[in-house]
Amino acid sequence: MQVTGYSIALSPLVKKAIDKLALYIQTPTKVYITVILLGLLLSMVSFGWIVITCVLARELAVRVRGIHYPFLIACVYFSFNSWVFGLSSSVPLLLNTEKNFLIEAGLLQQVIPTTYTLQSSLNIVMIFTMLLLGPLLFLVLRPRHSEGKELTDMLSGNAYAEATSIKEEAYAMEAPARAFSDKLNSSRILQLLIVMMGFTYIIHHFWNRGFDLNFNIMIFIFLIIGMLLHQTPMRYAISMNRSSSNISGILYQYPFYAGIMGIMLHTGMGGDLGQVFASVATLESYPFFAYLTGGIVNFAIPSAGGEFAVIGPSLITAITELGAGQPPEIVTAMISRASLSVAYGESLSNMLQPFFLLIVMPVMGKDVNLQARDVMGYLVIPFSLFFIIQALLVVYWPL
Repeated sequence: MQVTGYSIALSPLVKKAIDKLALYIQTPTKVYITVILLGLLLSMVSFGWIVITCVLARELAVRVRGIHYPFLIACVYFSFNSWVFGLSSSVPLLLNTEKNFLIEAGLLQQVIPTTYTLQSSLNIVMIFTMLLLGPLLFLVLRPRHSEGKELTDMLSGNAYAEATSIKEEAYAMEAPARAFSDKLNSSRILQLLIVMMGFTYIIHHFWNRGFDLNFNIMIFIFLIIGMLLHQTPMRYAISMNRSSSNISGILYQYPFYAGIMGIMLHTGMGGDLGQVFASVATLESYPFFAYLTGGIVNFAIPSAGGEFAVIGPSLITAITELGAGQPPEIVTAMISRASLSVAYGESLSNMLQPFFLLIVMPVMGKDVNLQARDVMGYLVIPFSLFFIIQALLVVYWPL
């Protein structure tokens, strides 16, 4: 999801849109608000699209005077929060993916459609709460002075080196005699044929299955859109290579988090968490404890899917026991609410956990003298406020 989303962000069409938008935003306040609003909307399409927000924010920081750059990065990172409400939200997509590990383990009898999760009233009100209160809160918190903290103040000496475009790199990779293979690699017709076949399958999927979202179809959609925007096989391959390099800081840490997951699974720590949850949760309070559990475990496993692999089975078992005697659709709704609560808690605690700042920093921190500690302090108050709001919503708002 991250690689295919970033590849779309690198396309010429997106770059032109960013350049055009940057012409109309001329004050720091407008920059902060624009970055948060667009970032929230883009992240709801894909968590990989935070890179588009990064590119936009950096372009605006170059053009507009008076921007406090560490605070701007905090605005970008905050906007990443909305991915959990959107089309790439890991837990809802997992629950709606056929033959997922919960079904294989017999904990679920069938997939849980996104009508219970992403399309629920709870998720929709979460979206509007974030879109309305997020920009207003950062407007209040914005620094009044930016001396020494503007992008131009923090750039190192080699910051102005001209980057090679994807189109230029693709042209440079062709053989001097332009071999037949080069013609195929640079063929718009070949790429278009593949794109047409891809969109044919996407239409077939939604025509026959309705608005059915899961990991497989979302990755496939982003793959085909990326191929369309980059026009040729070679350019798309280069964009994928650049996209992969952007997440290297995350990739090398995943084996360690996989080890933590293994320890929690095979020592029974994950099950113990579920037992603690079951011992204190009631029919009224289980969403709050699921929300709290999601936030706490995120500090050990900063991956929504990985975290749910550890605590999901015991969580669902506990919810099933709490709902004993209830109609199946009520139990399904309870499982959906608890799963969403875990996802919301996991996502919000990223405001205190800088793991996914590793996606942002390769773009916004390139050739800039700053560290994660320069950014994270601006997110403590937003975390505290939204923790209270989201905790109340997961408990009291109808699904």
